[in-house]
Amino acid sequence: MLVGPRAPAPRATHRATPRATPAGATRPHVELAELARASPHELARVAGLGRAGAARLAAAFELGRRAIEAAQHRAHVRSPQDVLALLGPRVAGLRQELFFAIGLDVRHRVLDVVEIARGTATDVGVHPREVFRPLVRSAAAGAVLAHNHPSGDPTPSADDIALTRRLCAVGKVVGIPVLDHVVIGGNAMRSIAECIGDL
Repeated sequence: MLVGPRAPAPRATHRATPRATPAGATRPHVELAELARASPHELARVAGLGRAGAARLAAAFELGRRAIEAAQHRAHVRSPQDVLALLGPRVAGLRQELFFAIGLDVRHRVLDVVEIARGTATDVGVHPREVFRPLVRSAAAGAVLAHNHPSGDPTPSADDIALTRRLCAVGKVVGIPVLDHVVIGGNAMRSIAECIGDL
């Protein structure tokens, strides 16, 4: 008895069961805001994302939230008193001079506070290149300079005033105006802009 060729057996098919996702993530495109609100446990259940990846993503969202909060609550520098409040605790009790550049945006909010140089008990050497490099990098719209006098007397010296004039001239060239140079001594401060008039 001749038997014809056997018909191939039907192939078993398997459909992958969709993996659970955070609330609202069953749609093809999950809203970024929904992912940002999800817990690491919920993120771990997103297709293709394991426990370690979920932890990294959750950490990235948290860093983003903190960066936004910091931007919304940045300190403003509108007066020499603001500079004293910002840097006074940082230089309190020091026995050497520190020189700072404070980068500001167009609303006078602090973008960055950079320690430019450390000196001795009576002076600190500063080069314009070192002052303006971080200001350019942070895209500052303006700058306030500051340094401390360990003696506790915030009266600007002739060298302080000469340096201020030099840095103001450089600021005009690079398009980052120097708005003031504040000298901090103990719990007091003096504004060089107020001492010599408009910079």
